[in-house]
Amino acid sequence: MSEPFSAGENAASPTIDSHAVYARVSRRIMPFLVVSFVIAFLDRVNIGFAQFQMKHDLGFSDAAYGFAAGVFFIGYMLFEVPSNLLLHRIGARKSFSRIMILWGAVSAGMAFVSTPAMLYVMRLLLGVFEAGFFPGIVLYLSYWYPARYRATRTSWIFAAMASAGVVGGLLAGTIMTRMEAVVGLRGWQWLFVMEGLPAMALGVIALIWLTDTPAQAKWLTAEERAYIVAELEAERASRTHTESHAWGDVLKRPAIYAISFVYFTLCSITMALNFWLPTLVKEAGAGTLAYTGLLAAVPFGAGVLAIVFVARRSDRLKERRLHYIVPTIAGCVALLALAFFRFDLATTVLLLCMAVAGTFAALPVFWAIPHEFLSSRTVAGGLAVISSIGALGAFFSPTAIGWARTMTGSMKPAILLIVVLSLVACAVVHRLLGARTVLARAGLHQAMLSSRPTE
Repeated sequence: MSEPFSAGENAASPTIDSHAVYARVSRRIMPFLVVSFVIAFLDRVNIGFAQFQMKHDLGFSDAAYGFAAGVFFIGYMLFEVPSNLLLHRIGARKSFSRIMILWGAVSAGMAFVSTPAMLYVMRLLLGVFEAGFFPGIVLYLSYWYPARYRATRTSWIFAAMASAGVVGGLLAGTIMTRMEAVVGLRGWQWLFVMEGLPAMALGVIALIWLTDTPAQAKWLTAEERAYIVAELEAERASRTHTESHAWGDVLKRPAIYAISFVYFTLCSITMALNFWLPTLVKEAGAGTLAYTGLLAAVPFGAGVLAIVFVARRSDRLKERRLHYIVPTIAGCVALLALAFFRFDLATTVLLLCMAVAGTFAALPVFWAIPHEFLSSRTVAGGLAVISSIGALGAFFSPTAIGWARTMTGSMKPAILLIVVLSLVACAVVHRLLGARTVLARAGLHQAMLSSRPTE
């Protein structure tokens, strides 16, 4: 339902259809952000397919592959906070352009590594240059949308991540098969080149297409700009939690560490699937690279549907706790089954659909939670801190699984640990948001009492 904005709220603005205004904003900025994130995720996880040939050509083990996959997130973590703070200072156009051009160049350059050590360095640099892109998008959305729209829009970004799994699966097998030995390059080399160059092109387009803030948006009317600015300012002013005057004060809040732990576990389980799902499909009997890529796309397609459905339902009901916990538990159950039992190819793909749909659906719901604990002055640094600590989970899980496969021949020890941590995180979310609800109700009750006239 549209929400009219009366002239009484802003004398400069006539009545405005809120839904139409934000739909217009979405048509302008969301397609570019979604496409950019698809390319970002392709460049981040395409090593999951490239490794089928790289392990033979470069002579490394599952442990070495797992470390190469995970070391990306060390660079990402170290430079995420500075990158997000830089975006807050210089704007999204310049920040996103810098990020995309540099990561695209490194991704394409990975085609020419010749040793595991060179691969580690390039993956580390890829993380350094991509650092700040996702938390920057989350921050950028907070510049344009009030809270009631934010989780759904964030869900589109996570749907893009799952869509990248679909696109990546379909492209990887085809590229690695059909481009094999073209001009003397292996299929995995062409994979890196062909998925790195689009990021560089998008980096140039960002300078032309993006607008840093609603106040600068010439493609909106003056009344629409005033409406968005006024609504966002009113939302920030209405927050009842204590304002902080420096982003570093976030580090003093226990709730932020609890949220960071939750994100650590969520990154652990989702990245375990991103980097090892093609291996699970191939070992279940998929056979050729092309067929492996085709089947690997199916679970990510289920993830797209789950992300959109759960995020919209969470926004509509304004409920985060169960919308995080229930899908996560479902994903954990499926991943445990895959780790401890052997299934035929069809059942394996079905369980992977359940695992991806459950854990990926929790992602946009999670990113609606930190804004409840951060002020307008701490949101840039706070989101980056949470994302940086969570990125350790993305390093931990592919590395742990690779080590476990090399040392024991099985994923079981690593998967069991990842699942246990994820279930603990569900308990943390239940406690954290439960306490938040109690405090909110207490604050409302106190406000009602204080507003009563004295006798």
